Amino acid sequence: MPHFSDENRRRRSIYLLPNVFTTANLFAGFYAVVQAINGRFEVAAIAIFVAMIFDGMDGRVARLTNTQSAFGEQYDSLSDMTSFGIAPALVMYQWTLQDLGRWGWLAAFIYVVGAALRLARFNTNIAVVDKRFFQGLPSPAAAALLAGFIWVAIDNRLQLGTATISWCAFVITVYAGIAMVTNTPFYSGKSFALGHSVPFWVMLVLVAVFVFVSSDPPLMLFGLFVIYGLSGWGIMLWRWRRARQLSRMRHEGVAEAAPFPEPPAPHTIAPPRDDEHGPRL
Repeated sequence: MPHFSDENRRRRSIYLLPNVFTTANLFAGFYAVVQAINGRFEVAAIAIFVAMIFDGMDGRVARLTNTQSAFGEQYDSLSDMTSFGIAPALVMYQWTLQDLGRWGWLAAFIYVVGAALRLARFNTNIAVVDKRFFQGLPSPAAAALLAGFIWVAIDNRLQLGTATISWCAFVITVYAGIAMVTNTPFYSGKSFALGHSVPFWVMLVLVAVFVFVSSDPPLMLFGLFVIYGLSGWGIMLWRWRRARQLSRMRHEGVAEAAPFPEPPAPHTIAPPRDDEHGPRL
């Protein structure tokens, strides 16, 4: 009978508390698909945002209660594929992409493939990447772009024609799908620990964010995730410029530290001298 250490036994166990939040995440994604089929697209978009809340809680609850497990990691990935991969694509297709014919379902498929590849790469690179940044746009943020656009448009915040909205949805869907599989760094927020003390101004910022979002949830949420969805390119540009500056400074430092070569000594011919033991005249 194989002997398992306490760490291996813990990894192989199934814990109720974090998996409850993961199940709630999965249910919200499935509920979004059902409501989209019934034509209630605003409710479907809200359900995707609710799934994001549960997805953000299950991992933190598992870390706080020390109940991480291999089962929970796999279950979370499958739930994310449903709630942030298939559900947003189907909701967007049912809402407006189907008016574009094959271009519509191709855009939805690009998004689904991007989400699947993003989650697979995340699972395989989780131990080797910088935890401060995601590699590519995270799937919940990509889903928020689609759900936020649907919510804003239905809430009559976008005074656009039907065809224009369809092509805008096409661009957003394709962009989100491609951004998930790029190497663009997006801030993860994992360096923010809930169990540590924070300055007082952090609480003020959180209160301001809640007030800001509650003033107009569809527009504010969509605007925030648009900014986040573009922030990775700004981080990449900053890194590229920083790397160029460091490379230039390194080359200048090497050039200044290198000593000037000494000129070669001139070739001289020794003058003849009298030989004391030479013949006498």
